[in-house]
Amino acid sequence: MKQRAAALSVFSNTALVALKVLAWVFTGSVSILSEALHSGTDLMASLIAYFSVKKAEKPPDEAHPFGHGKLENLSGLIEGVLVLVAALLVIWHAVERLLSKALPEMAYLGFSVMLFGAVVNLLVSRYLFRVAQETDSMALKADALHLSVDVYTSAGVTVGLFVLAVTGWTWVDPVIAIAVSVIILYEGAKLTYDALQTLLDRALPEDERKLIEEVIQKHSDMIKDYHDLRTRKAGPYRYVDLHLTVCQNQDMATVHRTMDSIEESIKEALPNTDVVIHPEPCSHHNNNCPKECYWLRLRHQGGSRE
Repeated sequence: MKQRAAALSVFSNTALVALKVLAWVFTGSVSILSEALHSGTDLMASLIAYFSVKKAEKPPDEAHPFGHGKLENLSGLIEGVLVLVAALLVIWHAVERLLSKALPEMAYLGFSVMLFGAVVNLLVSRYLFRVAQETDSMALKADALHLSVDVYTSAGVTVGLFVLAVTGWTWVDPVIAIAVSVIILYEGAKLTYDALQTLLDRALPEDERKLIEEVIQKHSDMIKDYHDLRTRKAGPYRYVDLHLTVCQNQDMATVHRTMDSIEESIKEALPNTDVVIHPEPCSHHNNNCPKECYWLRLRHQGGSRE
């Protein structure tokens, strides 16, 4: 499913780049040029997303025991940088056009091309967002974000070209191109930051960490305490490891069943999650354990640890 969605993005972006470049050649509109460059970065991003999604789905091997999921995050980082470069180039061309006060030709042609591009990107981006949500794919999400921003920027250029055709105001075209580029810069910066944070093994979002903690709390009758909870993500895959305190009088088979129960519950709550649990024996031993269990007494009293 992910590869099919990525391939659709490659096809649509290729067609739109060709169409927008032709429109720019005929009109000379710098805002259309900005959109052509934006679609060009979308095309490169979709190609990167296609190959990274294809590679990231490969199972773990001897050289990559944790799999290849981070390729999707690396793809998002590259896409973000491409967007930033394209936006800066557009601003440069727009300032040149603003100073020269050159008037684009055939504005109605550009208007039609931009409107068509906005509709195509709207349909494709909605499909990519849906697949990205279903598969938890960062690469497809980044690609969908590219296209969704393209929808708004294309709509802005469409309005600008219409105003230009009606009023003849030469400043409208480059000013809209600059405004579009500012939006693109924000998008690129956000994509780059998010991808970089994941590559640096940022912890899972707070809502997902709370979900893990709730699962552990539901097993409070089987364990005494938990600590050293660590989480990270690579592509669509989550990795969780933690330490659990268990009664030192429990046999290994019982402890193992407890660990399996917690692991399965976490995986049910958060799909594509690898869980590693390290059990530790309780150090608060007494001769009448477990009837006088330290942790049970602590919970009953609602106090703090000794």
